[in-house]
Amino acid sequence: MPRFIRFQSAVPNRRGMFPGVFALANGLAHAGALSPDDYAWWRAANDHGDAAYTDPSTVDPACFDRELNPGAVSWFKSTATSLISTCDGYLALLDRYGVPWTELRTDHPGMIVYEDDVQVVATPYSYPEHWRMSDGRSRVSPG
Repeated sequence: MPRFIRFQSAVPNRRGMFPGVFALANGLAHAGALSPDDYAWWRAANDHGDAAYTDPSTVDPACFDRELNPGAVSWFKSTATSLISTCDGYLALLDRYGVPWTELRTDHPGMIVYEDDVQVVATPYSYPEHWRMSDGRSRVSPG
């Protein structure tokens, strides 16, 4: 089983990013798109999450800095089963409102810039700085 899991938008936003599950649900709530019952559920679920889990930006305000850590996103550790199961309600909410999402799993989420017991924040690998297959020499295949 891959060590990291992420639930995110299936399509990029205007900035070309793929917002995570909580950002998508928050967007619906802030836009006034949720029914009163769904809004009450969202508010209670967010309050529970805020009390139970650390917001990485409160520990390291630079972890999501667009210049220092471009493209940084959060990933759940696969061992964080309680936090991951919390996502079921958020994913059902997105489904009810027709917000397309996808699930990603990997052992290599990128360059880790923050880590705690349940999550990491990582920036995507970029070429050529992070290309693991290169020994620094250029090779051309016979054509």
